[in-house]
Order: sequence, then structure tokens, then C-alpha cells
Amino acid sequence: MRSGRPGSNRRHEPWKGSALPLSYARVSLTSVPPVQPYSWSLHAEAVVLVPLLAFGYAWVARRYPPQGWRIACFLTGLALILAVFVTPLESLALHYLLTAHLLQNVALAEWSPALVVLGIPPAAAQAARRYAAVRTLTHPLVALPLWLATYYAWHIPGAYDTALRHPETLLHLEHLCYFVTGVLVWWPVLTGALSAGAAAAYLFAAFALASPLGLLLALIPNAVYGFYEHAPRVWGWSPLTDQQVAGLTMAAEEAVVFFGAFALFFVRFMHREDTALDLKHARWTR
Repeated sequence: MRSGRPGSNRRHEPWKGSALPLSYARVSLTSVPPVQPYSWSLHAEAVVLVPLLAFGYAWVARRYPPQGWRIACFLTGLALILAVFVTPLESLALHYLLTAHLLQNVALAEWSPALVVLGIPPAAAQAARRYAAVRTLTHPLVALPLWLATYYAWHIPGAYDTALRHPETLLHLEHLCYFVTGVLVWWPVLTGALSAGAAAAYLFAAFALASPLGLLLALIPNAVYGFYEHAPRVWGWSPLTDQQVAGLTMAAEEAVVFFGAFALFFVRFMHREDTALDLKHARWTR
């Protein structure tokens, strides 16, 4: 005998999209797949960017043989890219922690580009300056604003979350922007295009203008990146704790890298000034 209630004889149907439990809906909205936080992976930055850079460097090295220490710098820069995109740091960054993603960003925007530029033979850098585009893009008043604009624009919450939700397209573009502008920002300093005094001023400006981003993330009283707000938690960190650690890490890293480089060039500048004064004094006392 059938029940009098309408629909009571219908077979059980699986959940429909409009009736998903909140936990299921949250997963679909945040694009967080069930990936192990400590898994290893291969992404375009590792399998495309690194080989392209290696082949390009090999071609340049045949025409302009570099010193051994420059080769070591370049290879270390490539190894750094591999380290942040092959190791579990990539899984943590892509699915769990803002801190891990910011470490990837600074590696791509600051550390690896500096090592890659250090690896370029001076003769190759001089030859590249023959091209108007290279001279324009590596001019300090162009390179630094481009790098800063890239850093700040991609860290706007809407842009940051959108890139993370499109890891096969926009996220690769974001990372490429970091690396290219990172090469541009280090070029005037590490290829000898600037004097020691000008390099010191340039690096201090980079430090002063970039460090507020990390401090801002550390001091904002609420989490601003929706992607990580709903990501699975690891290490017992809340989204706000993760953001604060990420901001402090970024600010500390920039203090070490840029302020440290500024201090090095400032000491060089002062040493040369002292040498110049000594020479002038020697001439006057003859």
C-alpha cells in the first residue's frame, strides 16, 4: 500500500547542487581540493621556466663565458625556483597557507632574480644595453616602479584570490610578473649600471617603499584573503595568525635583503669617498 504523502515512494536521490551541505559548498567555492599538505608536485614554473632559463643561459655563456662564481649564482637561482615549486611548500601555498605563498612570491620576486642577474657575464649585460627596450626597462626610474606596482597590484585581495582560484592560468601569470620585474629591479644594481652611492639610494628606496606591504598584512585586524579564510587549517594557525606571520615574514625578509644590500653599497660608497678625500689631501700636502 502506498503512503498518502506525495513523493514518499520516490527513490533516494543524491544531493543536488542547490541543497549541498555547507561544508560541501564551502569546498566548491574556495577551490580547495583534498591535497596532502606535504606532497611534492611539478608545475609550470619548474618544468617550463627553469629549463628555458637554463637553455638561455647556456646560449649566452657560449658567447660570453662567465666566471665560475657567476655560474654558481645562476644555478642557485634556478635551484631556488625548483625548491619553492616542487617541494611541499607548493602544496601548502596552493591549498593551505598564505605564509607559504608569500615565501614563494619573495623567492620569485627578489631572491631568484638577484641570483640570476648576478650570474650574467658583464660582457653580456653590456651587449644587452645596446637595445633600447633593455635600457628603458632597466632604468631605475622605470624598473623600481614596475616592480612595486606588480607587488602591490597582485596583493590586492580580489586579484590575489582570483589568481589562486585559477592556478593553471592567472597564478602562472602572477608568478611570471614577479620574476620578470624582479630581474628588472636588480639589473641596475648588480650589473654595475649604478655607482655605489646611487645603488645605495636605489636599494633604500626599494626597502622603504616595499616593506609597508608586509607590515600592513601583519597589522590588519582581520584576514583579507577569502581563499585562505576557508582553506583547511594546518599547524593550528587561524587565517588571521597565518596572515600575521606572512606579513611579518615578508617585512623581515625585505629588511634583510634590501636593507642588507643597501648597507653593503653604502659602505662601498663611504670607502670610496674616504679614498677620494685621502687622495685630495695627499695632493694638497705635497
